[in-house]
Amino acid sequence: MTRIAFAVLAALAVMLPFVAGDFYVNLASQALIAAIFALSLNLLVGYGGMTSLGHASFLGVAAYISALMTTRYGMGHGLAAIVSIAGTTVMAGCFGLIALRATGLGFLMITLALSQVLWGLAYRMSNVTNGDNGIAGLTRPTPLGIALESAASFYWFALVVTITAFVMMAIFVSSSFGSSLKGVRDQPRRMAALGFNPWMIRWLTFVYAGFWGGVSGLLYVYYHKYIHPTSLSITSSAEALLGVIAGGSGTLGGPVIGATLVLLLKNYASAYVERWNMLLGLVFLFIVLVMPMGIMPSLHKLAARLRGGSR
Repeated sequence: MTRIAFAVLAALAVMLPFVAGDFYVNLASQALIAAIFALSLNLLVGYGGMTSLGHASFLGVAAYISALMTTRYGMGHGLAAIVSIAGTTVMAGCFGLIALRATGLGFLMITLALSQVLWGLAYRMSNVTNGDNGIAGLTRPTPLGIALESAASFYWFALVVTITAFVMMAIFVSSSFGSSLKGVRDQPRRMAALGFNPWMIRWLTFVYAGFWGGVSGLLYVYYHKYIHPTSLSITSSAEALLGVIAGGSGTLGGPVIGATLVLLLKNYASAYVERWNMLLGLVFLFIVLVMPMGIMPSLHKLAARLRGGSR
């Protein structure tokens, strides 16, 4: 049944541009980008037990590197993407060396501090980042000669990248390394006694999460064709964290649902409610009180009860 549901969902996703207007197709593209970003954060929060408030660093830095390479240095999109992802991954490795000196609240505060440093630099280094004006006039790549200027073509491109990211992260968490990561999350001392290196396992996960955060940053700058320091702000990290927790951390489908929910509230609620952040807080409070495990685990639990009651 799960495979059938996944196949039906995939078919509906592919057919979306044929049955919906550009507004909804563009909204779906944004949801796909947010889903990759939330899934990468979920590797830390849900599977590694490392709550981060600085994950927007990877999205923002990848986007800025790509924008600078293509506009200032005339680099092609393909090479710029490689440089962007490589630079973001190296940065994740360096940040991991600093942040993983602590755990729990200390880890959260260090990631927040590192992100705020980058956010401040993006505003202050106006000769590089153009400050509060951001970098505009960007273009989208043409992979395999396919132009991505239309809403439908970009959506399909983002869908392929999202499916690839989802599968790769699913393989990661279901592998033996993923099992050791969960063990380190639950019993770090026991795992160390068994011969594992908890710090190294966390660091490799941090780097891998930073890699996919950079991928979401590339899609982000391709979609908007513009980048601003707010992409590095604590708000971006907090929205992703809310999506992970609301959807269900430690699951693969949960962050996708949570990120989509946050995006819909931003786009729809902000049109009718001036203080839409307050509405987001109320929705999040409702989820925590009614579905403390998150939307996805609660739906699984409800489905199990219904199956048990029907027997």
